[in-house]
Formats: sequence, C-alpha cells, structure tokens
Amino acid sequence: MSEVFKRAAAEYAVAFVRSGMRVGLGTGSTARFATQRLAELVRLGELTDIVGAATSQATRAEAMALGLTLMDDALPADLDLTIDGADEIDPELNLIKGGGGSLLREKIVAQASRRLVIVADDSKLSPHLGTRFFVPVEVLPFGWRVQARYLTSLGATVTLRQAQQPFLTDQGNYILDCQFGPIADLKGLALALQARAGILEHGLFLGLATDVIVAGAQGVRHLP
Repeated sequence: MSEVFKRAAAEYAVAFVRSGMRVGLGTGSTARFATQRLAELVRLGELTDIVGAATSQATRAEAMALGLTLMDDALPADLDLTIDGADEIDPELNLIKGGGGSLLREKIVAQASRRLVIVADDSKLSPHLGTRFFVPVEVLPFGWRVQARYLTSLGATVTLRQAQQPFLTDQGNYILDCQFGPIADLKGLALALQARAGILEHGLFLGLATDVIVAGAQGVRHLP
C-alpha cells in the first residue's frame, strides 16, 4: 500500500509544475514517481519547455530514458521547483535525507531551488529527527575512520554503509550512517558536522523544505 501512497503524493506535487519551469528531479522511490509523471505530462503536451536537473546519476539516466530535457551538471541556472523525497520529516518540516546515498547532490539542488517540495508517505513523519532514521554523512575515503571516531564522540553509533564492499556515492565517497537517536539540537549538530574537514555533507536538511506532500490512508495532505 505504501507504493500507492508514494505515487499519490508524487502526482499531487507535480501539479505545482508549470510550463517553462526548471525543475529539480529527486532521487528515491517516491521522487521517481514524480519524474515519471512529469515526463508523462510533457509527452502529452500538457507541460512544455521543462528543463530538469537530476540529483543523481540514477535519476539522470531515468529522466533521459523518459525523454526529459536536462541541464548539465554545472547547474547553469537556478531552479523554480524541486520535487524530492525524505527519510524523516519533523513538524517544522526539517528533514533527514540521504538513505539513497545522494545527499550531497540533493542538497546542492535544494539550495539552488526557489521551492523545495518534499513527497512522502505518512510513515516518514516523526516528532523529532533521529527517532526513526539515522543521519547519513558523506565523507572522503581518506581518513574515514578519523571521521567515524569524531562522529562517535558526538554521540552517534556509526556504521560504514556497505554494498558487498563500501558503498560509493556518485562522487566516489563513503557514507557513514550515524544513529544519534532523537536529536535535541539540530542546528548545533549540523554546525558540528559542517566544521569538520573530511565531512563533505550530512543528511540534515534544515529550513529548506517549503512544502511537504504526505499521503496515507486518510488521503493526501499538503503541509506548507
């Protein structure tokens, strides 16, 4: 049933797109439904002059296969709207993202967007970030154990993400999955992560989402 909810949230969000927009295309199962719906509307001629910006190589490949026009990875123009998913969402619309490993590119695209629309099923809602999901942290392979010790000193249980061998991001970096439990000071933790050489990005997306579209058994809700 969650797939039904994900599709409902994604298709609701695509209704915000207008012809001529530059649209960020998110990564993950829910965002994929949005990319598919967007491509369908372009094929039908209901939307024209749409240019996309992919948040991962996987999303780029899918968007190209669907016939969408994409800007290059230099992102030569700001974006009108990005539709992306999230792993956890708190009542202030702060997010944890990066379960798919694309957090660095996702954050670059989010910060380049005038509007960030998050799509999710209602299982992603949480009273406090860290309650339901770990915080992904992208680090350089060089010195990654130094970063793991630092993250442990901040209170995390740290796991190197594996896929038979260490998982590599599109940039060739590692992901450390950090279980903090409910996070009392989101801004403080974000600053501590940003201040450390070798940590390239973290999965706390604070104050970036402008809209959250959540679908569940009670229907689709728009959280502004």
